[in-house]
Amino acid sequence: MGPASGKPLDLDAPRVLVLNAAYEVLGLASVKRSVLLVLSGGAEMLSESGRHLHTPSTKIPVPSVIRLKRLVRRGPSRVPLNRRNVLRRDRYTCQYCGRQGGELTVDHVLPRSRGGRSTWENLVAACRPCNLRKGDRTPEEAGMRLLKPPRAPKAPLFLSDLREIPADWRPYLEALLR
Repeated sequence: MGPASGKPLDLDAPRVLVLNAAYEVLGLASVKRSVLLVLSGGAEMLSESGRHLHTPSTKIPVPSVIRLKRLVRRGPSRVPLNRRNVLRRDRYTCQYCGRQGGELTVDHVLPRSRGGRSTWENLVAACRPCNLRKGDRTPEEAGMRLLKPPRAPKAPLFLSDLREIPADWRPYLEALLR
């Protein structure tokens, strides 16, 4: 199977929004997995991507959004707190100076030595120079300000990895994006 036109389609890349039978967002699936779910009757295609896969005898539309036919319970909506997820939440941007990418660290806003805990509300992405400048002080004591207050993420973090959210996903994601 290959793409109809344009650059080659990565069949293993997570590019398809998956909903459960109650239209709740479960996450992303690969094109390959999504097409197999639709063809086997385990899911229905709610939106096409506009691309097609071709076999010698058929042309298969590539889904953009699928809905599973059986109800799959969503897991706990809490996102695990770890370095990678803090960086994803902060969009790989230093929360003190706004520098993107590079060598980012995770900083405790209230230092651990002063009772600061490892919580969503106390951890931020910080570039090395800002983290060193702040040291064992609060941002106020160091004369620094946070770009935004740190919070536990509401939306699934896979959304923060997307450059842009496809328009046909928006109706299903509206509640998560508020």
